[in-house]
Amino acid sequence: MDSESADPGTVRPGGRTARVRAAVLQAAGDALAEQGFARLDLADVARRADVGKTTVYRRWGTVTGLVADLLADMAEQSLPRTETNSLLGDLEANAGLVRRTLADPRQGALFKAVLAAATCDTKTAEALHRFYEVRVEEWAPCVQQAAARGEVPEDTDPHAVIRAVSAPLYYQLLTTDLPLDQTHAQRAAQAAFTAAQAGAYVRGTPSS
Repeated sequence: MDSESADPGTVRPGGRTARVRAAVLQAAGDALAEQGFARLDLADVARRADVGKTTVYRRWGTVTGLVADLLADMAEQSLPRTETNSLLGDLEANAGLVRRTLADPRQGALFKAVLAAATCDTKTAEALHRFYEVRVEEWAPCVQQAAARGEVPEDTDPHAVIRAVSAPLYYQLLTTDLPLDQTHAQRAAQAAFTAAQAGAYVRGTPSS
């Protein structure tokens, strides 16, 4: 794909272009965490990144294009799944990763801003959905392997199980001011594990 014809924020560059992208995405994340989506401005991001405004406008075009690229980069940079040869251990590792991300002052604020924006902006919602599709797909094999070992029913929906791990952590982030600690992560993992063992996420059941 020619870089001149690519959609904004979709090119995987190298060299100086990669450094510019990294600086701009870092600045965009900082601005989102500090000010929220409504006040995100490409000119301000360019200033923060010490990059020319024309470069930012030419490459990303719009705020939503920039946020989409930021989410794509976050998905790519997330740590790979942990395999412990135990579904509960794998789900605890997943929950711990989600908890550390959401409990981080910058990352937690960033996710709150993006989630809020996704409720009223279609392109941001689409980018957010792609972000979670990548992360759920990364961890789904843990459940598939558990089914092969006989830990959960054979037709368990792996994506539903992985989503069930992080859902209570996001709910707490968005609806309370309680700190997210390791106990919450372990509880979320245990609940998803117990439900999966009981067949709650077998494909075709109402819960899945």
